[in-house]
This record gives sequence, structure tokens and C-alpha cells, in this order.
Amino acid sequence: MNDPRHTADFGFEQVAAEDKARRVRGVFDSVASRYDLMNDLMSLGIHRLWKRFTIEQTGLRPGDHALDVAGGTGDLSLGMARRVGDAGRVVLTDINATMLTLGRDRLLDQGFSSSISCCVADAEQLPFADASFDCVTIGFGLRNVTDKAAALASMYRVLKPGGQLLVLEFSRPVAPGLAPVYDMYSFKLLPAMGRIVTGDSDSYRYLAESIRMHPDQDTLQQMMIDSGFEKCRYHNLSGGIVALHRGYRF
Repeated sequence: MNDPRHTADFGFEQVAAEDKARRVRGVFDSVASRYDLMNDLMSLGIHRLWKRFTIEQTGLRPGDHALDVAGGTGDLSLGMARRVGDAGRVVLTDINATMLTLGRDRLLDQGFSSSISCCVADAEQLPFADASFDCVTIGFGLRNVTDKAAALASMYRVLKPGGQLLVLEFSRPVAPGLAPVYDMYSFKLLPAMGRIVTGDSDSYRYLAESIRMHPDQDTLQQMMIDSGFEKCRYHNLSGGIVALHRGYRF
């Protein structure tokens, strides 16, 4: 039996804490080649609006430095690179090398070669100096992290004073009547769609389960406060299916 002090949730399953990162990498290795297509299909393209809203909230200006944690195929990195310009810098990181390669290639294809760099990195132990970035984002990645408090502390450490963290993540529906419809979609339609498009229903079942195990809006806001962030608040998007949390280091 797993010791609860040394376990982590992998969807609804409890696994050894040291094993979760390996299993998460396996999920994204399996779906990487169809990841962007599935994002469009399962959100009907709305994920692009969520990410656009996030980029608008960064407040980034030409010459700023930004970090995209667990950035995968680089949607947020691309938007931030356009804001910081050639004089700025965006670092795209992910724990999964396959996803990071796809993101790097996509950004190069878009013409961003000088202002963007890529790095395989664990969100819990970011390999950057203290106070390096004006803004840090993590989009749909925090729920996959084994130790969320450690990741928040690591992101806080690399922010400059006055810098902002933005956490875009699936959350708890708050619109009346939305939760049961969302549950049916998540546990019935989403795995079936994953099987048809990627040949992998288990990874999308994990996606649905991991969302339910992720802290709700108020809990995550308190976790950010506990990690030292100030002026913390969140925006519910699409009835709370997704929330954007924001906090500053002062």
C-alpha cells in the first residue's frame, strides 16, 4: 500500500510521488503529435480565446522577459513573444521533451529565433536565477505537477519584484446547470474523441480526472497567497470551466 505522505494523484489513482512525473510524460508523449488538433476539437477552438485573454493580462512591454512554464507547443510563448519584441526574451519550458520540440519548431516556423529560447525544465525546480522574469505563465500545466506548492514557490522565486504570475487552468464550473453537462462531456465524449483522433482514450480519461483533482478557484488562490504572492485574484472563463489566476511578487 502506498504511504499517503509520499503519494500523488494521477487522475483518480494514487501513485508514488516520484512516479507521477514519469507517467505524466508518458501521457504527453502519447498525444503530442495530435495535441493541438485535440485542443481545437475538444474546446471548439475556445482555448484560443482563453489564451488570448491570458496574454492580454500579462502587461508585457517591448524589452521585457517572460517565462512560459509547462508551455508545450508554445501558444502562450508565441503571444508573449509578439509583445516583448526583438529586444525582449521569452523562455519556453516543459518537462516533456517531445512537446518542447514541437513548440520550438512551431516558434521557429513563425520566425521567432532570436527572442525565444527553449529548455526542458521541471516546474518545481526551475533552473533560472532569482528575479529573472517580468512575467511567468503556466497554461494547463499546474494540475500535472506533483508538488504544486513547490512549483508556485519556484515561479515566485524567478519573478522580478513587481512581476506577475498567471495560472490558466481548468477549474470548477460555477454557471447554474453546467456541472452535470460538463461531467458527461468529460467522462463520456472526451475519451471517445481521444480514441478516434489519437488512438488513446486513457490519456484523455486522465485529463478529465486530473481536472477534478485540481484545487478549485478559491483553494488555488489561497495556495498562491501562501506562496507569497500578493494582489491575488482570478477570472472565471466559460462559466468556470477554466479560471485565470493572477498574483504579483512585490
